[in-house]
Amino acid sequence: MIRSIGYAIKQAVTQVFRNRTMTIASMFSITAMLLILGLFFILVVNVNLASENVKKQFDSIQLYLLETTDKNTAQGMIDSLNSMPEVNEAIYVDKDTAMQEFRNSWGNKAYLLDGVDPNPLPNSIKITVSNLEDADLVVEVAKTFQGVEDIKYYQTEVNQVLKITDYIQVGALVIIVFLIFVSVVVVSNTVKLTVLAREREISIMKYIGATNWFIRGPFLAEGMLIGCFSAILSAGLISFIYYKICELFSLRALALLSTSLVPLNFLIWNLVWIFISLGVCIGAFGSIVSMRRFLDT
Repeated sequence: MIRSIGYAIKQAVTQVFRNRTMTIASMFSITAMLLILGLFFILVVNVNLASENVKKQFDSIQLYLLETTDKNTAQGMIDSLNSMPEVNEAIYVDKDTAMQEFRNSWGNKAYLLDGVDPNPLPNSIKITVSNLEDADLVVEVAKTFQGVEDIKYYQTEVNQVLKITDYIQVGALVIIVFLIFVSVVVVSNTVKLTVLAREREISIMKYIGATNWFIRGPFLAEGMLIGCFSAILSAGLISFIYYKICELFSLRALALLSTSLVPLNFLIWNLVWIFISLGVCIGAFGSIVSMRRFLDT
């Protein structure tokens, strides 16, 4: 068994260097595919992170109270809301606290609010829901309360973000499947040239009793080597590209979306293992496809 594996690896290395032109062509093809795949992977992971942060930021409902609604009435609403399983927490926010939070959100420009007097913000109840999908049910209950002037929540905006995320994920999946198919075809054609060049040798080996897997081994190892080399090359390139993306857009993403990009180290190490696994599988499957004409499967 060990001798057969050693023979397969030795023959695979020999064929890789013997057919350098086609090997390089296959490597570039798989590398290009993995690069595009990696970019889509990065996009999907960061979009998912952004959507989760959006959900966390907008998982609250704000009940704006009438000026005539006293705190005891508001406390009754809070008790009713906190008794609901869909509500994580309901708290009273007076107008002074709301103004202070508003000033904090303005940062260095908070001084522009110094002349705002009297405080125009209403007292309110802030509701944090356990599950964003339950927001509609909580709002329906809140509409029955007396003393509520307006209700503000972001279900529509969040649903739009989640819908865009779903479209991106489906589109990326379709493109990834297509690229994998193209890579398998390219690798199988490369290995097929090697098989054609050794067709006479394969026939002799079969004649003297060599098993199909003994004959298939070197070609399988050749495809796996091509895939592995391509994976390492593409992982290095995508690491450099993502490093530059983080340098250029990390702060902008934080400012625009209130979220940062996925850390480079976490993303790249996961991507390396995905690339190596995918590259080896593509190379192996391409080799198996190319051998079907010559060996029984």
